[in-house]
Amino acid sequence: MKTKLKFLIKQSLKKKIDTKWFKIANILILILLIGIVNIDRVISFFGGDFENSTKIFVVDDANAYPLLESNFNALKDSLEDLGNYELENSEKSIEELKEEIKESDSVIVNISLSNEEYIKADVISFDPIGTITEQLLQTSLNSVKSAYVLQNSGISESEIAALTSNVSIHKEVTNPELDENAEGRDILSSGLILVMIVPFFLLITMLTQMIGAEINDEKSTRSMEIIISNVSPKIHFASKIISSTLFVIIQALLLVGYAIVALIIRKLLTSSLIGAVPGEVTDFVTETLTTVKNTGVLDLLVKGLPFILLLFIFSFLAYAIIAGVLASMTTNIEDYQQLQTPLMIILLVGYYIAIMASAFEGALFVKIVAYIPMLSFLIAPVIFLLGQISLLELIISTVICGIATYLLFHFGLRIYKVGILNYSSQNLWKKIFKSVKEK
Repeated sequence: MKTKLKFLIKQSLKKKIDTKWFKIANILILILLIGIVNIDRVISFFGGDFENSTKIFVVDDANAYPLLESNFNALKDSLEDLGNYELENSEKSIEELKEEIKESDSVIVNISLSNEEYIKADVISFDPIGTITEQLLQTSLNSVKSAYVLQNSGISESEIAALTSNVSIHKEVTNPELDENAEGRDILSSGLILVMIVPFFLLITMLTQMIGAEINDEKSTRSMEIIISNVSPKIHFASKIISSTLFVIIQALLLVGYAIVALIIRKLLTSSLIGAVPGEVTDFVTETLTTVKNTGVLDLLVKGLPFILLLFIFSFLAYAIIAGVLASMTTNIEDYQQLQTPLMIILLVGYYIAIMASAFEGALFVKIVAYIPMLSFLIAPVIFLLGQISLLELIISTVICGIATYLLFHFGLRIYKVGILNYSSQNLWKKIFKSVKEK
């Protein structure tokens, strides 16, 4: 029996992995991940200007440049990587500057006095300026106007400086149970949510599609009758579940490897291809791990990783079992797609709850859903890393999922035995309910 099971698993895995589409798909996934992680470099290669700064020439007819410069630089620094700007007080005429900015991203700002508005500004560019640049200039010029009005109101320079300076904000959290790294932990956990949820959501979708297609293919070609005449339905069912689960686990490991390669390539490109050395990549990884460790997320991940992995495996098996049962009840892939819809809806519900878990911190509903099999693998790891449930609660969720998986296999096998050689939908549901009750 074990020999037949191993043979079927090996053949099924070989059929999935030793194909051109698998190799081509994985090469494309690797290229896409590298491209996504290095999207700014890709755009720059095809003519993007992430490294070029937008030059802003200021023609100052109102002696307002010092105020504009201080306000503009403060706003520019707050944008971080959203834009690269360079401000210059120009002595050239507007006409000269118009010739200079032809076919470039440079901008001319002409500040002048106005009897009605105190200060007005003309913004001149060769092409329409972006929204970020426009908002930067608008906000900075509004601050200049306010400061100019104050200067002409008889208020001292020190009072003007106090009125026009940015508000100093000091953050203080009074919850004694939170530490200084709580905010950083939330940010890192949000990143881990996307890293953990999205790939496994896609892998589960791939898993259910794969089992349905494989079983329906065997039924449509009548090869199922030959297989079942040599092995029991239990062995056949188990081989489909195990081989498909092993396949998605292999694919998950490959995705992790591709992500690491993409990050290393980004680090090499950031350091420049000429100056980059392996030591810089090692330092980058070390710094990242240190940052994660300081927030406490790494400690939580290390403690909960074995149970998180078990939870993922149990969930893969559970979805594989249900997909196999649904596929056995149908005679073609079209009918299977219809039966698969409720399964996809359950998966989507878990996906959206997991995405919004951080916004509903401490919500009882989210904690309850974290114990529900088929949903727990998406939610329990997320709220555990967010510190909303303990390690014990994560273990309980894993155990419940494991028990549910066993029960699904136990009762699902009864349905599988009835449906696998059934080629008619007539009275099928009646036969299925009858098979569940029988031992």
